[in-house]
Amino acid sequence: MKINSVIEEKAREIDFSGVVWMQDKNGDVYSSAYGYSNRSDRLPNKVETRFGIASGCKLFTAIAIGRLVQEGKLGFETKISDVLEYDFPEFDKSVTVHHLLTHTSGIPDYFDEEVMEDYEDLWKSRPMYQIKQLEDFLPMFQQGKMMFPPGERFHYNNAGFVLLGMVVERVTGESFTHYVEENVFLPCEMKGSGYFSFDQLPADTATGYIDNEDGTWRSNIYSVPIKGGADGGAYVTAPDMGKFWTALMGRKLLNEEITSRLLTPHVEVGADRYYGYGIWIDKRNDSIYKYHVMGYDPGVSFASGYYPATGNILVIPSNKGVGPHKLMAVIEKNL
Repeated sequence: MKINSVIEEKAREIDFSGVVWMQDKNGDVYSSAYGYSNRSDRLPNKVETRFGIASGCKLFTAIAIGRLVQEGKLGFETKISDVLEYDFPEFDKSVTVHHLLTHTSGIPDYFDEEVMEDYEDLWKSRPMYQIKQLEDFLPMFQQGKMMFPPGERFHYNNAGFVLLGMVVERVTGESFTHYVEENVFLPCEMKGSGYFSFDQLPADTATGYIDNEDGTWRSNIYSVPIKGGADGGAYVTAPDMGKFWTALMGRKLLNEEITSRLLTPHVEVGADRYYGYGIWIDKRNDSIYKYHVMGYDPGVSFASGYYPATGNILVIPSNKGVGPHKLMAVIEKNL
């Protein structure tokens, strides 16, 4: 199969560390693993290895919100100020769930990717091991001023998804991570996936690595919050992510109405690129070519997509800061 050799060649060229998992509409799967999950002990990555996916799990948050809307416990036009009782003195009280889901709220972010380049810089004055629950992020943005009026434009915003997670907790009375594990992962039979704490990682979990310019490396243990949440940081296996796409597109997680709302191109981001609810949407020739998610953290990179015209699913997690998007691009050219 030509695509196999294309993937192998590109993986060698970029010194890829991670997994490439691909399924076609017939259910036939291609999978391969590269590099080490633990460099010190030279433990190789496996197809079933768990990887952090950073912002790749914002879609899980959107689905959690969608389930609450489906159950009549919330609305997409519900104002955040009507749900959360925390003090946000400078926030526009007209900010809605829809605004947060589409990154159009205008609220201040705790990590503005247009201003800051290095996520690690956040933890110089606030130790990452203190970030254990969603409320721990609040001091990093809740006193900030609005960047623009709600709905004016797209501006990628991590804090908005932190607030969405807090909405889930407020409405359900459960922790956000438990709610997603029970209501998203469990129905998909994502048995290898979860929100794990750095100091309690299960077996077969890849350590994230940061490669320095001088050829040395270090792990990312001090570079990201100790436990992931609503804006990122879940761990998944590549086959589990494949199960997730199948369930989502098969309307097993949400009904037709809410799934369609989730997958609607709500806001234009760039040329032929749009954003739905927690999901990126690329078009070609005025038709949707790909629904996809992506994630970047120090020592983590992730790309995964569903291609509606063919039914193909592609999942590429990595325990290095780069690689998946280069592989995704070359695979798309050869399919």
